[in-house]
Order: sequence, then structure tokens, then C-alpha cells
Amino acid sequence: MSYAEAIEAANSLVKIVPMLGSHPGRNDYENALLLIEYLVEYEPDSPLVEMLSAKIDKYERTAPEFAEFNARTAAIPAGVALLRTLMDQYQLTQSDFENEIGKKSLVSRILKGDRTLTLRHMQALAKRFDLPVSAFIE
Repeated sequence: MSYAEAIEAANSLVKIVPMLGSHPGRNDYENALLLIEYLVEYEPDSPLVEMLSAKIDKYERTAPEFAEFNARTAAIPAGVALLRTLMDQYQLTQSDFENEIGKKSLVSRILKGDRTLTLRHMQALAKRFDLPVSAFIE
């Protein structure tokens, strides 16, 4: 394949695959999400997965409509963010952490940011979920 053919193929791809252009919009973003879902399920080895993932990530980090969300997310301590993710992933409630953290009220205060995870909490959570303690450290 010549350089000219490669450039022509790339330009054709940009025209038909959402988000690969230089100025993606909201519709491109939504279409890219649908396409990546399809690719992950049916064609996980496609090079489009990596290309689209990078474009989606960049769009989500820089698009004005995500600015407030990104700011709120950045303000959440890493350990609390991980705890929320684990709760969601394993469908756990605040009451499910009595052995690792304590009473539901303490878990609630930690999730709200009124209290912080102690080293003992982090060690217990790391052991429960088979993760390194460092994953919970800010």
C-alpha cells in the first residue's frame, strides 16, 4: 500500500466512523458510544476499539458539557471513588461494610466527605476486594 492509498483510506474512515474527525460533536459522541459497545461485544480485537476509546476519552475530558462532572469527580478522594465503584459493581450498600469500616452512619459520612478512610479501613477493604492498599490512598 502506498502513502497515498493509506491517506485515502484514513480519510474515508474519518468520514464514516463517528468521532474520528477533528471536531466531534454531541451526535458523534453518542454514535461513537454505540459503535464501541458493538465493537467490544462483537469485534473486540478491532483497531477501532483503541482509536475510538482514545477519542471518547479526550472528548469527555474536554467537552464543556462534562466540565462540571469532571470537576466534581476530581474533587472526590481516590479511596472514596474506588469504594463507590466497588459498591456499585458488587451491588453493596453502606450496611455491608461493618467489618471493614464500621456502622452505616460512618460509611455514610465517609462517602459524603465528612470523614476520611483510615489506614485500617483501607487495609480491610483491600483484603476484602483483593486489591493493593495503595488503590485506596489519595
